[in-house]
Amino acid sequence: MKLETQRLLLRDINESHVEDILRIRSNEVINQFVLRNSPKNNYDALQFILTIKERTQNNQTVYLGIFLKDQPNLIGTICLWNFSEDRATAEVGYELLPEYHRQGIMSEALEAVLDFGFNELHLQEIVAITNKLNENSKGLLLKHHFILEEGKQNEGFPDNIIFSLQRASDHSYEI
Repeated sequence: MKLETQRLLLRDINESHVEDILRIRSNEVINQFVLRNSPKNNYDALQFILTIKERTQNNQTVYLGIFLKDQPNLIGTICLWNFSEDRATAEVGYELLPEYHRQGIMSEALEAVLDFGFNELHLQEIVAITNKLNENSKGLLLKHHFILEEGKQNEGFPDNIIFSLQRASDHSYEI
């Protein structure tokens, strides 16, 4: 699968991206707001990639690497996952190497994935969960018209807040 924007290619990752996945998923700046088991080595990164490939093949996730069109290396990822049983709702997740922050890259990638989610997958709602201290992520979500779900809790993660975006009936999402 591949989505294209003005500056970016969003496409499937594979075994050739082991070092990039290791660099992204073990980055201290990214991980300060994410509770996860980060890969410690190439083997761990490869196992993650194989798991993602399996979940993609089983339609459990849409997981895309973020590439600048003029560069071969993966600089981030964005996904739709945690689909509801009726496949009307999914959660969006994203991460970007810090040297690419504040350049509009994730905004561009998110716009393409929202468009895909609403117009191709026919989702009715996309949810985003972020740490309450992650100002960049909160700003990104608000810019794209996500609404903070006051009072909703992310079970077991008291520092997280939940945002949601409903499918707009009066317009489609276009890049």
